[in-house]
Amino acid sequence: MKAILVLLLSFSTLSAENKKPNILFLLSDDQAWGDYGFMGHPHIETPAIDKLAASGLTFQRGYTPVPLCRPSIASILTGRHPHEHHVTGNDPALPEGSPNPPAARVDPEFSSIYTNITKEWQKYPNWMQSLKENGYRSLQTGKWWEGNPVEQGHFTKGMTSGLPQDGGRHGDKGLKIGREGITPIKDFIAESKEEPWFIWYGVYLPHAPHNAPQKLLDKYLAKTDNPNLAAYWANCEWLDRSIADLMTHLEESGELENTLIIYTCDNGWIQDPERQNRFAPRSKRTVYEGGIRTPIIFSWKNKILPRVDSINLATNLDIWPTAAALCGTALPKGLSGINLTNFGEVENRKAIYGAGYQHDIIAHGSPEKSLRSRYLIEGDWKLIAPHTQLLEEDPIPASLYLLTKDPYERRDLAEKAPKRVKAMMQKLDSWWTPKTE
Repeated sequence: MKAILVLLLSFSTLSAENKKPNILFLLSDDQAWGDYGFMGHPHIETPAIDKLAASGLTFQRGYTPVPLCRPSIASILTGRHPHEHHVTGNDPALPEGSPNPPAARVDPEFSSIYTNITKEWQKYPNWMQSLKENGYRSLQTGKWWEGNPVEQGHFTKGMTSGLPQDGGRHGDKGLKIGREGITPIKDFIAESKEEPWFIWYGVYLPHAPHNAPQKLLDKYLAKTDNPNLAAYWANCEWLDRSIADLMTHLEESGELENTLIIYTCDNGWIQDPERQNRFAPRSKRTVYEGGIRTPIIFSWKNKILPRVDSINLATNLDIWPTAAALCGTALPKGLSGINLTNFGEVENRKAIYGAGYQHDIIAHGSPEKSLRSRYLIEGDWKLIAPHTQLLEEDPIPASLYLLTKDPYERRDLAEKAPKRVKAMMQKLDSWWTPKTE
């Protein structure tokens, strides 16, 4: 009750001043849910993110609805699942005999295959559109898949050109942020006058290539004999150091107290110890915990009461609803996310859902054709249901895990609990039943 009261007081102050907060959205890229100091990693040091977690509303059981970057980002933007917004993969699967992907993007015969994906999810209201309508200036940096973010009308300014000749697949020049400093962000903040601002910091870290500065790499080489692990760990701290630079600049520029800071990750990653820059099984692109779990943080100095929640479920679909509640902006109908600052809603949530897809979109507009698996987390239980229509081998049964006792999903309890599997499968099918030919 005390936490809710503090949040209500912050809303009344916001209404009286008629000034919306700035928003800094921090999006990690390819990072395991446990690879932070505050999540208990024995070696990786993340003091800046640890400080955010300690000072904000932090959900340690956060999830992405899909373990692949482009559909994950589209879900954050729209507040909808991939089978609703139809961005189910990173790239379209091109017809046989078509040119290679870079050439196809500029070929009039095939380029529409790419642009139609962006047009599809733009049919829905989205977070950036809402911010623009509410007077926000906005800056895109880092990962961005949907063409030129300014020309598309999503942002006031952007680092990404989206042009194929610039390597505009998923961010081109925008991907330099963090690795080459944060000067574009500092300049944008300096240019912002009376309007509230929004910054999309989709930093390309700790995403491969795992090429952190040598001094930082040496620090982690001293902690393990495995150079592949050391390189990935170093990239995790490199991300944290870039966030530390951002936090220092916000404080020095006097912007920190009126800035809502949101942190999450697009999808998980477990470093393959045998191969540099490669993920291990049961991580990215799978609906195991290593692919979908991520901490989610909301921090706003003197406005959000610090609280670390290690029990209740949160999802990246909650980001827009929560930000809208904190900023006093409206939401469209039909979203499945909730306001995470409303602890009544959080505690009453019974389950969350999600799905994994092929890397490439097999048939645009037909999510079931790209589907690999679906998941349901209900309290401490998790059901994974493979979509066997895509597989040539015999149907794979669903698997069941008790996450409180088995967070790494090593013990499949499906055979021991058939009634629970059946009940959860019915709920999963009610959420979404894949179409069949």
